[in-house]
Amino acid sequence: MKKNIEVFPYNPQWPEMYASEAELLKQALSNNCIIIHHIGSTSVPGLSAKPIIDILLVVRNIQEVDDATKAMESLGYEVKGEYGIAFRRYFQKGKDVRTHNVHVYQENDPEISRYLKFRDWMRSHPDDAENYAKLKEGLAAKFPEDILQYCNGKDAFVASIDAKDGFDGWRIVKALTDREWSAVRNLRQQYFFKSKEDLYPLTFEHKDHIHFVFYKNAEIIGYIHLQLWREHRAALRIIVIDERYRNLGLGTQFLKLCERWLVHQGFKMLLVQSSQKAYKFYSNLGYVQMPFNDPDGYETDGQIIELGKSIRLKNTVQNFPSI
Repeated sequence: MKKNIEVFPYNPQWPEMYASEAELLKQALSNNCIIIHHIGSTSVPGLSAKPIIDILLVVRNIQEVDDATKAMESLGYEVKGEYGIAFRRYFQKGKDVRTHNVHVYQENDPEISRYLKFRDWMRSHPDDAENYAKLKEGLAAKFPEDILQYCNGKDAFVASIDAKDGFDGWRIVKALTDREWSAVRNLRQQYFFKSKEDLYPLTFEHKDHIHFVFYKNAEIIGYIHLQLWREHRAALRIIVIDERYRNLGLGTQFLKLCERWLVHQGFKMLLVQSSQKAYKFYSNLGYVQMPFNDPDGYETDGQIIELGKSIRLKNTVQNFPSI
């Protein structure tokens, strides 16, 4: 049986492999590229790792990275889009034997700080690095062909480092790990369905339904469910911030970031069915009464207010906010 996931002892050639590839990537992204970093386990001297070089590129404009697709493909990279993390561009090199992962973010995106703080913590805390190596070796042995279970097994450890390495930012990711899906179910049940059964679990696996979790530092504090429709329209099905973090402006920033994400995907209109209680929240963000026109034909009660907003880059957050 061929193993897809193998962890090897540290290889002193990994920094050299990074450096040579970084020069090629600078040329591929041209003037859009600001700085390049070696990240991930191969960037930590002495740390066992999968022999795949992880590279972080910081650019001026994330959308312009899409114009460099052919240049990246000429270097042997496969274009993977965001690959689950909002506002990222992700590339993989080596179809049969992976050699490099490239993560591209726009300057000031807090994900940049998260990667670098994790790397620097591992470099300066050998006990944590050793524990991380043992964890990965055990997971690779247990799940040699299941990358999702391998990632699930690392998730709690990585979150524990995020909690103590000084990372102080937000993240928006599509729910992937067991911990993230558990948070999605708990937030839906606690704030929306309560004593009733969740009526829409099938949306968890539907390509037109987006389930984003919202991190503050290492903790999941919010959740959004978007549905993507035709004709550049999208529906906001659910937005929730955990009660402990309300009245801090986090819900507003979360929704603005999701509006920006939708604009990046080519959407022009966001519709919502608002409760009477939430009407002021949406109204303050520029939502006005507008027919919802649900293509799925679901009926609602008379207490719901149908709202909508034309979304453009000029009326979404332009720079990444400090939350």
